[in-house]
This record gives sequence, C-alpha cells and structure tokens, in this order.
Amino acid sequence: MKVDTSSIIIFTDGACTGNPGPGGWAGIVAMPDGRIHEVGGYNPQTTNNRMEMVSAIRALGILEPPLSCDVILYTDSTYLIRGITQWVFGWRTRGWKSAEGKDVANRDLWEELLRQIGRLKPTTVNWKYVRGHSGYPGNERCDQIAVSYAKGKPEPLYVGATDGYFVDLNELPAEDSLPDMKPKGSSGSSKGGSGKSGGGPVTYLSYFNGVVTRHTTWAECERLVKGRNAKFKKAKSRDEEREILSSWGLDPQMAID
Repeated sequence: MKVDTSSIIIFTDGACTGNPGPGGWAGIVAMPDGRIHEVGGYNPQTTNNRMEMVSAIRALGILEPPLSCDVILYTDSTYLIRGITQWVFGWRTRGWKSAEGKDVANRDLWEELLRQIGRLKPTTVNWKYVRGHSGYPGNERCDQIAVSYAKGKPEPLYVGATDGYFVDLNELPAEDSLPDMKPKGSSGSSKGGSGKSGGGPVTYLSYFNGVVTRHTTWAECERLVKGRNAKFKKAKSRDEEREILSSWGLDPQMAID
C-alpha cells in the first residue's frame, strides 16, 4: 500500500532484553510536508509491554496541535492496540480494575496515552497492526532502534527531510487482522534475542545494488540491509517470492542468489 501523504504516518516499537529487563523504545514520525523525526530511548528495568506503550506516547508527544490531518500509527503490539481500542474504556469505568477486579497493569502509561490522544483532538489516531519482521522498512527500523537502546548501544536518530532518509517509507503495511489472543498465563515476548514470538517466515528477500538475495533468517537479511537503502520483504512461498519481485519491478522468473 502506498504512503498516504495526506496523513501523519507513525511507526512504533518496543524491546526488552529479558522481560522484565533493560528495555528500549522507538518511533518514526513522517509528516505530510516531508519531514522525518526518529525518537528512541532506554529504561534500565522494564517490560516489553511498557516499552511498546512508551514508544506510542513519545511519538504522539512530538505532534503539536492543531493538526490538519489524521494520524495513522503502525505497531506490532497486539497488547497496545487491544488496550487502547477495546480494554481501556472498561478499565476506566471500573476505576482501573480488570473484569476480575484486579488492578490494571501499566495504569500510569494507559492514562498518559489517553492524555496524548485527548490532546490531539479532534484529530483521530488510527491504530494499525503490522506483523513484526514482515519486511516493512518502517517497522524494521523501529525494531532496530528499540533493540539498540535495550542493548545499551543506541542507534543515531535521524531528524530531517525524507529525501535524505535512508529508510524507504514508500510502502505501507497492508491491512492485517490482529492474531488470536494468547491463553492466560502464556509468557509475553521479549525483543533483543529471538524477537517476538510467532511462526517464522520461509525466506526473506533483499534487493540491493542490483542483486536479489534469498535469506533463510531475518538476522541474515538484516546484516545485508541494515543502514542501507535496500528493499527487503518476507516470503512464505516461492509464488510469494515471485509476487515480491514483480512488485519491485523485477522479472519474477529471475535467478535469486
């Protein structure tokens, strides 16, 4: 899906080396006038869910109302999306108690997130789910920043014009439904090691300097594309690989290294 230049586009992500443990958060804010603003930060002892929430709070926090367009925010956190679009209203009505009568976790951040959304009204924040490591540069760049902060080796943050940005934001994630909720008691994921849980892709394709490469893992693909204006995407079958090549304007039957 092509970038909507009439909206403010935001990507956010959080990471944690251990859950709880040292964490990092990141956001990319792309303005309709062509400005890009990366944000990121560190917390010495936190959880992955808190970092996901902080990333959204801080990214929305740099916006100055009144805004002349809506905001589209992409995140791979189902906890964040379900919380802000479904659960938070019941929690607030019950005095920040869950349906079981327990104190709601991360209440301080939920209240701050609601404050940020209220501050931007009448602008609407549209929450969009994107699967982690699905080959969309905005999401992958946020992951890179968040993990770097969690590991105590922060990436330099970019603030400037789109023309000078090394991340290709010309393609936005397609609409993707939220995955089924995990059963209660299942552990949350932590990023910085193996990344978020879920079925891994069959392959990753990258395209850099006129060469298409097939990678068997995201780590292998990341080593090639990191910090470069390269194309990359996850493929679950050979047919999907050919579709990706066609979308990049390449011959779908070409040989892949």
